[in-house]
Amino acid sequence: MAHNIPEITESSRFNLITSIWIVPFIALMVAGWLAYQYFAGRGPEIRILFSQNEGLVAGQSVVKFRNVPVGKVTKILIEEDIQGVVVVVRMNTKESEPYMTEYAKFWIVKPEVGFKGISGLDTILSGTYIDLFSKEGGTFKEEHIGLTHAYHDSSGGEYFHLKSFDGDNISVGTPIYYKNIQVGKVEYINLSLDSKSIDIIVFIDKPYVPYVHDDSKFWTKNTVNVNFSKGNLDVNIAPLNYMLQGGILFSSSGESKNNPVSERHIFPLYKSRARAEAQSLGSAVNIIEKFILLTDKPVANLPLGADVRFDGFDVGHVSDIKISYSQKTHKMQGSIVLEIDTSVFEDKHESNVSGLDNLYAAVASGLRAQIATLDPITGMLFIDLTFKHKEGKGNIIKSGRYAQLPMVAENNIDIATSIGKVLDKLNALPLEALLSSIQKVVEESSTPMDNANALLLELRETAKNLNKLTNKKSFEVLPDELTKALREMTDTLQSTKKVVKGYDSNSLVKQQLAQTLEVLTKTSQEMQVFLRMLNRKPNSLIFGDN
Repeated sequence: MAHNIPEITESSRFNLITSIWIVPFIALMVAGWLAYQYFAGRGPEIRILFSQNEGLVAGQSVVKFRNVPVGKVTKILIEEDIQGVVVVVRMNTKESEPYMTEYAKFWIVKPEVGFKGISGLDTILSGTYIDLFSKEGGTFKEEHIGLTHAYHDSSGGEYFHLKSFDGDNISVGTPIYYKNIQVGKVEYINLSLDSKSIDIIVFIDKPYVPYVHDDSKFWTKNTVNVNFSKGNLDVNIAPLNYMLQGGILFSSSGESKNNPVSERHIFPLYKSRARAEAQSLGSAVNIIEKFILLTDKPVANLPLGADVRFDGFDVGHVSDIKISYSQKTHKMQGSIVLEIDTSVFEDKHESNVSGLDNLYAAVASGLRAQIATLDPITGMLFIDLTFKHKEGKGNIIKSGRYAQLPMVAENNIDIATSIGKVLDKLNALPLEALLSSIQKVVEESSTPMDNANALLLELRETAKNLNKLTNKKSFEVLPDELTKALREMTDTLQSTKKVVKGYDSNSLVKQQLAQTLEVLTKTSQEMQVFLRMLNRKPNSLIFGDN
C-alpha cells in the first residue's frame, strides 16, 4: 500500500515578520527612539568660571534653582589662560534653556562656620552644590562668571553707598539694623578709586527701604557705651553677636517716605552714634567742594576724617593730609585737603546765589580757618572756620589743584603748647627741696611756741601776785615786795620782747601778748600814782590823802 508523502519546497524569500531578527530590530528601534527622546529633551551644556573649586565633584554635585535640582556638574577643568577653574554643567531639561541668559547668577553653596554664624547646613548631607538665580528673557549664554558670594535679587530691596575712612569692624555680611531689627547687610567692600577711603555697598530689604532718607545717618554699633548724665552712670554692653560680627545702625526721621534717596547719594559711615548725631547743616543734596590749607603748625594729632566746623556745626571733614619738610623754615609743612559741603552757606532768601559764592564772600569778609583743639586731654584737633580773629579780611587763592583757604596765623594749639611749656617749668622747679625747707621751718617754730606758752603762764602768775598785793591790809614791807614784783615784770617783758620779734603782727600769740601787756601797763600806771602818794604822805594808808 502506497503512502502519499507531501513534498517540501524551499523558499529563498526573506520574511521579516517570521524571521528571528525581528527581536533585535525592534530593540534597535526602541533604543533609537529612547536616544532621540533623551537627546531631544536634554538640557544645554554651559560653562561656569569660578575663582577656585570649593568642594564641587564631577558627576555628583548638582545645580539647584529654587532648591530644585536642574543640572549636574559633568567636568571640572583648569585652563592655563584663565585665572580659576571652569565647571562644565549639563542642565537636566531643555526647559531650563530660557533661564541660561545674562540674567543667570551662579554661586557655590558650602557649609561655613564662623563668627557670623553657621550657613549651608543642608550641604552636610547632600554635598556642596551650585545655586542659581535667573529670570526669563535675554539671550542664551554658554559661558558664565560665578559669584564669590550669594546673590540677592535687587527687586527685593535696594543698594546704598556708604563711605568710611577705616572700615572698623566692617566686613561682607555685616548686618544692618534699624531700631535693633536686622533690615539688610553689607554686600560689597572696595577700596575707593583715590585709595583714601573705603566704599561700602549695603543692601536694605524692600520693606525697610522707605525708612532710608537723604538725611539718614549710618554709624557702626558700639560694643560698649558709657553715659553719665543727671548723676547716673549708665553702661551698655552690646550683645555677643555684635562684638563678634559687628553691625551698622541708621537713623530715620520717618518723614517723606515716598521720596527716594537722591541718585548717587553717598552716606558717610560714622564711628559712633554721638558723632552721627552731631549738629550739622546743609541741604539734603550735599554740594561738596575741596579746598586746601597750608600750615607749619603741628598737625600730628589731626586725623583723617577730622571735622570741619562752622559756628559749632559740622560742615565737612579732612580728606587728606600730606607732610613735607621745609628747608627754609626748618619745620614740617602740612598740606590739608578739606571737603566742605557748600550747601551749608546757601541763603534761603537769596535763591539765585549759590552756597559756594556765599563762602567766597564770607572769606572776603574775614572768614578764616584755624586748627583748634577738640579735646584738651587727648590733644585731638579739628578745623574751625571762624570770624573771631583780628587779622582783617582774606581771599581764597585759586592756584593748583585746589583753592587755598586763608588761615589764622595764631591757632589755639599754641595756647596748649604754652601751657605745656609752663608745666615743664613747674616740673623743673626744686619742689622737693622747697618742701624740705618748709618742713624744717615748721619744726623749728615749735620751740618758740612752747616758750610763748610758758611766758603766758608767767604773766598770769605775775598778775595774780599784783592782785594779792593790792588786797593786803598792811604795807610795812610794801617797798620790798614792789621792788621784787617790778624786777620780775622787767625780766618777763624783756623775754616777751625777744619772743614777739619772731612773730607776725597778726599772729594769735602776739595779740594775746598785746592784751596782757595792756593790762600790765594800766596796773603799772596805778602803782606809780600809789607810790607817789606814799612818798608825799606816808600815813595816807591810815588817814587817807586828805
